[in-house]
Amino acid sequence: MDQLDSNLLDLFSREPRIGVLEASRRLGVARGTVQARLDRLTAAGIVTGWGPELDPTALGYPVTAFLTLEIRQGAGHETVADHLAQIPEVLEAHTITGAGDMWARVVARSNADLQRVIDQVLADPGIERSTTVIALAAQVPHRVLPLARAAAVTPG
Repeated sequence: MDQLDSNLLDLFSREPRIGVLEASRRLGVARGTVQARLDRLTAAGIVTGWGPELDPTALGYPVTAFLTLEIRQGAGHETVADHLAQIPEVLEAHTITGAGDMWARVVARSNADLQRVIDQVLADPGIERSTTVIALAAQVPHRVLPLARAAAVTPG
């Protein structure tokens, strides 16, 4: 990552439909340079997609909650993860250290609907227990761009 990569990611994050030609014009570099940089960033796994970002609230799911799951001994994290992947309201799940074994971010249409989502999650026999925390407000939404900016300034 260098400053041009960072500027390119900034531009495409702000205006994802801008196009390579317009990006090259705005950044003052050749079209081929922009395309080569995008290809390299994609091949390196830094850029993981070009799809639209979706807002769960606008889709009708304004409640966000975080579930800490305790996995039954011998059940296996992969089996539980496969189960969670089948539930549309589970936005992400991670194996963790600490008090629980797995953490999941879920959304729901209401607090009452959250109970339905939790019941679906707990339907897996590999999950022994869960605790739930409901998010009240997003103070810092999911972001990665500041990290890319820092990586461009601080060589790794």
